[in-house]
Amino acid sequence: MDIAARRTANPDHWNLASAIRVLSMDAVEAANSGHPGMPMGMADVATVLFKNHLKFDASAPHWFDRDRFILSAGHGSMLIYSLLHLTGYEQMTLDQVRNFRQMGAITAGHPEYGHVEGVETTTGPLGQGIATAVGFAIAEEALRAEYGDSLCDHRTWVIAGDGCLMEGISHEAIALAGHQKLGRLIVMWDNNDITIDGRVSLSDSTDQHARFAAAGWRVLSCDGHDAADIDRALTEAAKDDGRPVLVDCKTIIGFGSPNKADTNKAHGSPLGKDEITATRAAYGWDAEPFQIPDAIMTEWRKIGQQGSDARKAWNDRVDALSADHREEFARRIGTDTNPQMEKIIADFKAKTLEEKPKLATRKSSENVLGVLNAGMPENFGGSADLTGSNNTKTSEQGVFSAEDRMGRYLHYGIREHGMAAAMNGIWLHGGFRPYGGTFMTFTDYARGAMRLSALMGVPVVYVMTHDSIGLGEDGPTHQPVEHLAICRATPNTLVLRPCDQIETAEAWEIALSQDSTPSVMALSRQNLPTLRQDGGENLSAKGAYILREAVGGTPKVVLMATGSEVEIAVAARDELEDAGIPTRVVSVPSMELFRDQPAAYREEVLPAQTVRVAIEAAVRQPWDWLLLGERGQEGKSAFVGMEGFGASGPAPELYKHFGITAENVVEHVKGML
Repeated sequence: MDIAARRTANPDHWNLASAIRVLSMDAVEAANSGHPGMPMGMADVATVLFKNHLKFDASAPHWFDRDRFILSAGHGSMLIYSLLHLTGYEQMTLDQVRNFRQMGAITAGHPEYGHVEGVETTTGPLGQGIATAVGFAIAEEALRAEYGDSLCDHRTWVIAGDGCLMEGISHEAIALAGHQKLGRLIVMWDNNDITIDGRVSLSDSTDQHARFAAAGWRVLSCDGHDAADIDRALTEAAKDDGRPVLVDCKTIIGFGSPNKADTNKAHGSPLGKDEITATRAAYGWDAEPFQIPDAIMTEWRKIGQQGSDARKAWNDRVDALSADHREEFARRIGTDTNPQMEKIIADFKAKTLEEKPKLATRKSSENVLGVLNAGMPENFGGSADLTGSNNTKTSEQGVFSAEDRMGRYLHYGIREHGMAAAMNGIWLHGGFRPYGGTFMTFTDYARGAMRLSALMGVPVVYVMTHDSIGLGEDGPTHQPVEHLAICRATPNTLVLRPCDQIETAEAWEIALSQDSTPSVMALSRQNLPTLRQDGGENLSAKGAYILREAVGGTPKVVLMATGSEVEIAVAARDELEDAGIPTRVVSVPSMELFRDQPAAYREEVLPAQTVRVAIEAAVRQPWDWLLLGERGQEGKSAFVGMEGFGASGPAPELYKHFGITAENVVEHVKGML
């Protein structure tokens, strides 16, 4: 059916969808930058979705029981911005649309969570949206099982493109969703057969129907420009039979553009003034740029209000809860810290000081989680097939599965990237605080989603064990040396590397108290002694603190260390004190938190004109600001750590081989003195 025939076949739908198309064309043209083709191609699907299927209320963007809509193909951001403006989201004014991609506008080049109400997650890096959506669907299933469908009863709708389905993370996400039978996850595939380089066939020939079916998905198809056919497919997709759904929406990129439709010329650049004029003529659209006729805008605003009755009914059900139940539900779907945690941690630290265990911090972490998970039902754990090594599962949790939605531990399989993205989605949905484990070196595999955790301000917890050459015989492929530096270099990321069970407990208290910052817990494989001698104040929250003071209180030498190397610093300090050299040991569990302390405190802990030595079984790069002083060279300094990759062998031999020993620290200090 040609465009003229489609215009006359269903003029009401045509006008609604055309409003999306012209706003998208106009905004991209005004910005002289952007992607008009995808919004033009998926406008029909989006119109049917928002008009007939999506449960939402534009006047209440944070209504908890709304359906979640995720634009995984984030380059087509004008699709969601147009929808938010047309349906009446207060923030999305016409001026914001006019200022698409401009400094200070909420209409960024790719949708950003926290900048715009109605954007559920940051997308743009292809594949992240569909993978994060899996986490949304997991959280919805889990919270519905816990609180019932009177409080949690919604779907997750995703628009994904060819690029999303090519990215490796999509394979992890699709397989996980199929295995978990996430029947309320519906992905609408913008099957337009175009990428930046040209036809998809240049680089891919995957049978996507067979691929999704093999992963346990239900597969449907529709003409992505036929409103009735789209409605039929989405109606069928909404019937939950225990399988996630792929809806293959066959579309034309740049739909209606006489000279650029169905080509890569419509993908990533403005259509141009002449082509827009011709396209408007094809649409039968004669309104000025950025202007939507009143009758069409009125219909869109009605769509934006359709969910108000459902929202009010939900509010009534919440109000009918007992006061305690209502208060706890509000806390769970909010970001407040569990009020029980402080006492749980304090009691645990007191017990640790009595027992003084010698444990790997990964085991200490398990012990901490054992007491936390018993009193914090919001904790939702998991591991990328390393549960027994990461020590991330505790007895209270149970396993989340298609058969048991009450479990609070998820076996993600060997899917580090998919796990990280799903954790983002679980937190963004609300109701849970997710944490997940793998080996520290495999942060490389999770990097894309970890970066989005930081960018979005999502306080998930990455439990990264086997954090150094101390893991031993597995060798340099598994021994992280640069990974602490990478994590510390990532903005808005807390890296916590505790030295014993006390610091591990404090690290968990810090991580689970965050409301806008993800945490990376770097934990050892090898056993470490209890070094802390007091358990009152959370000293780790200061980032760095004096663990052992110099005899007499005025140090000539300051030894700084993290994690498994703190015991080396303590041993070196004892030897230096025996030689009459006043030496202070500073534990640095978090450089980020130490940097946030007042300058006076930092100078108190690290006084000027002292010899400074940093000890860490990793590269030097993050240490220079502490070694050289914040105002430049303030005294002699040295670094004892790694300069290259590790090796395969027992951990004690590796530490000796690479010179990460108390003896080497002492030698450096004496040489500088």
